Amino acid sequence: MGILRTPFQQRTFWQLSSLMALVLFLSGCGINNIPTYDEEVTAAWAQVENQYQRRADLIPNLVETVKGFASQEQETLTAVIEARSKATSIQVDESILNNPQKLKQFQQAQGELSSALSRLMAVSERYPDLKSNQNFLALQSQLEGTENRIAVARRDFIQAVQRYNTELRTFPGRIWHSILYSDLEPRANFEATTENADDAPAVEF
Repeated sequence: MGILRTPFQQRTFWQLSSLMALVLFLSGCGINNIPTYDEEVTAAWAQVENQYQRRADLIPNLVETVKGFASQEQETLTAVIEARSKATSIQVDESILNNPQKLKQFQQAQGELSSALSRLMAVSERYPDLKSNQNFLALQSQLEGTENRIAVARRDFIQAVQRYNTELRTFPGRIWHSILYSDLEPRANFEATTENADDAPAVEF
């Protein structure tokens, strides 16, 4: 025997059913994609920051170790110190993701630091005692691993930004952006500066 419902109960039942159907429909139409992708961009950027900071933290010990064996390479050592100072002086909070010029400035500073580090590593070829020093070898290994992690973090960030920005420009993301997420703007992304921009910078040991 069926359950008897009052007109009010029936109306409430159909309203709830319609609401549930609407929620399911909207969730299947990507209504949550924009905030989800935005959070992915933020998380990916945090990893980029972490890896660049890890590299910056390795540099003082590396410079001191090289100085102990090759103090006469003052120009190269100074270039690394100055490049590190410039790279770490740029504020890299989340606001940089909405500022293409600031992100480009950050990218250039990190690129200059990579070049300076490559020149510093080349110095070791002229100093056999330095090349065999255990502390230097350990720092080399850490730096190489960090450069690889930087490349992976940059790749993940670039992909996250591309996915997010594409969602803002394509259907149905454009609709949800105009209705619900108009405060969220396209994110700035790294620019390719070389043909192999996704590869880790060459660090010659």
